[in-house]
Parts: sequence; C-alpha cells; structure tokens
Amino acid sequence: MVQTNATTDRLTLRRPDDFHLHLRDGAMLQAVLPETARHFGRAIIMPNLVPPVVTAAQAAAYRDRILAALPEGMTFTPLMTLYLTEETDPEDVAAAHASGLATAVKLYPAGATTNSASGVRDFAKVRPVLEKMAEIGMPLCVHGEVTDADIDIFDREAVFIDKVLKPIRKKTPDLRVVMEHVTTQDAVDYVRDTHKNLAATITTHHLIINRNHILAGGIRPHYYCLPVAKREMHRVALVQAAISGDPRFFLGTDSAPHTDANKLLPCGCAGVFSATNTLSCLAEVFETAGKLRELEAFVSLNGARFYGLPPSGETIDLVRGAPVSYPDHIDTGDGPVTVFDPGFPLHWRVEA
Repeated sequence: MVQTNATTDRLTLRRPDDFHLHLRDGAMLQAVLPETARHFGRAIIMPNLVPPVVTAAQAAAYRDRILAALPEGMTFTPLMTLYLTEETDPEDVAAAHASGLATAVKLYPAGATTNSASGVRDFAKVRPVLEKMAEIGMPLCVHGEVTDADIDIFDREAVFIDKVLKPIRKKTPDLRVVMEHVTTQDAVDYVRDTHKNLAATITTHHLIINRNHILAGGIRPHYYCLPVAKREMHRVALVQAAISGDPRFFLGTDSAPHTDANKLLPCGCAGVFSATNTLSCLAEVFETAGKLRELEAFVSLNGARFYGLPPSGETIDLVRGAPVSYPDHIDTGDGPVTVFDPGFPLHWRVEA
C-alpha cells in the first residue's frame, strides 16, 4: 500500500494503529481523544485509571465513555485491556476476550509507573490467569521493569527480562507477550532472538530522545517518562529495530497526558504526550534513516498482524513541505498538556 512519488514528497499509508495509548478519563479524555482519532483508526487502551479497569464490566463502561467522547464525524475503535491484579478471575478474562470486549491484559509490576499500585507483586498468584490466556491466545501486554529499590532505574528493563519475563515465558511458553515501550538494546536483542509469541512496541519519543535530552544542561520534565530514556546506543538500537521491517516491532506511542501542573512538581508525573504530532515525528525519523517505505509496516501492519486484526482498509496521506507548526500544548478541562517537542523541524504532515 505504500506509495511515493518521484520526489518523495507524498506518502500514502494504510491508516495507522496505536498499540499503546493512555486516554485517561473525564475532561482529559474529552480533550485528548480527538488528537489520536484524527489520524489513528484503532488503539490499545491502557487500563490504569483510578480505580483500574479490572473486570469485563469496567472495561465495557470505559469503552462506552470513550465512544461517547468521540467527536461527531470521527471514526475510532478502542481496543480494551484489563488490568492484571493478583485477584483477577481467569474466567472473567476469558469471557471478556471471547465476547470481543477485551483484546489483551496489561501487566504492571506494582509501583512501576503511573497508577500501578494495584499491580502484581507475587507472579505466582497470577499464573492461573496467564495459563488461561495462553490457552485462548489472548496477548499479555507487559510494562517491563522491576521495581526493586536497589536496582538502578536505567537497569530495570534488562533485569526484568532476566528475572521476571524469561521465567514467565519458560513456564507458559504459549503465552503471547508484547513487551511495551522497550527502551534498550537488551530488549531489542531479546525479541530478535525469540521466534514465537513475543513482540515489542516502540514509542515515538524513545526513537528521538536519550537520557541527555532529559538531564543535560537542566532538567526537562516534559521528556521524563517511564521507562526512562536510556543512553544514545539504546536509542539507536530502537531506531534500527523500528526501520528494519521486522514484524515483531511496531508502534505503541505510550502517549500519556499529564497536566503541566502535575509535570512541574518536585516529584512530577512520568509521561510524554505525543498523540498530536506522532506521525510527523515518525516520518522524519524514517526519512532520515532512508527507510520511508518501512513506515507503513511499523505503524499500520505489524501490530495488527500480531494481534490477529485485519489491516485498515482506509488510507492516509503524508505530505512533505515547509515545516509543520503544531501547538505547544492542548487545553483540557483539567489544565494545559504540553505536546512532545522532538527538537527538530517536522516537514511531514497528515493531509486533511
């Protein structure tokens, strides 16, 4: 479906999907949903509300709130997930999946990120759920970081792979797992070395920033996210995975809105809001790498294939021209939310 012209200033893609998205709720949901639905046809919706979306009934109610917030004239399909707790009922999960309500289950190690206090501490307690998911082919979306206070924050993904994920997959080899928002060469290598039931999402911002962008010359709180951005060598590894065409890597923006007031605190929230300009950012990254033709696989095909979904029958056009101007923030009923700044001009825009 990728089409370019002789001067490579227009690119036609199947309408993209976002396989990791935070929409929040209430006034924030109302404001941020159009930023995604403007360009994306489907998204895996994160369940870490307060309280979290644990049961099928809660997922159905949240889906209804999302659809009610969708502006007239926009089309968008929320792909719902259930928040895994140590009390999650395997049969409720199976019924939600069989009905088409729940696409996946989300694993947060307790305390790993925003609103993850209800997550898993004892992985033995969730084994019945994981075994049921393996039986029915339901994917597990994993926030892959340990939370031990004695593990350096820059090492928590690599340690999670060795100490948590490898044992889970050894005991339940038929479980389909998505390592979400991978940030390290370690994670890229682990996915590449695994040929069954494992894939990974990569965010827009982790393809662009490294830890120096957050810390060098002053702290930039709007770049602070979890998992935190790592060394430049890891960012390069992520870019190489994204542009490779390997079907095990696909887009999950982890676009995570927080108001500026909650970001600019002595202990500010983790999250980058990138829904507004993600496709422009990605086109720039892929063009710089000389791999524009691989962009459609990353944003429109690979994730749908892993989740067993048909690719979109709709298309979008990206057009190259003078630098695109995006707002530096969006207004919400809860307060302003800053839009991700890639730090370089964006020449690609989605044609309306």
